[in-house]
Amino acid sequence: MPLPFLTADGVSEADDDGDEASALADHDRWRRPYRPGPCRVGIAALLLLLSAFMLLSTMIVAFAGAWGGAVVCLVTALVVIGSALRMLRAGVWVSRAGVRRVGFLATRSIAWGEITELRTVQQPVRWLGLPRTVQGQALTVATRNGAELPALLTDHNADFLSRAEAFDRAADTVGAWADAYRPVPA
Repeated sequence: MPLPFLTADGVSEADDDGDEASALADHDRWRRPYRPGPCRVGIAALLLLLSAFMLLSTMIVAFAGAWGGAVVCLVTALVVIGSALRMLRAGVWVSRAGVRRVGFLATRSIAWGEITELRTVQQPVRWLGLPRTVQGQALTVATRNGAELPALLTDHNADFLSRAEAFDRAADTVGAWADAYRPVPA
């Protein structure tokens, strides 16, 4: 089963029509310019494994006749599955329309026209999204209205931990999208 949200370009390897070039040429689709990191994928896999056991317990509780407990187990398993899928979807996505930062609970899109500067800076960054900060690199964005925005990418998040070259490639790719679609100031 193809999982297009796990590929760097949003197109599965086994595309049904076999026309990957036309799918890659569609710049209107939101796509992640990098692959999710092993930490993110590993945690999501563990959550999906846990949900499989929870669904098995749901079936056992239902066969025992405790329908209230079965419903609680089923709802909890569905929440864990939804959390794993949302964790895999989190990250930075780009399209012709702009850049989108998908978080676990919130999503924010910024049009390319609103962005004045996109740069990589050395600053304290959160380690794996936890409150602990370490010195690292972050891809920051400056907008026309001067709003303080969180870093788009950091080299210590779940996608780029111990993968500095992947962070550099992703930052360069987002920068290339910005250069291609950001309007030239007059």
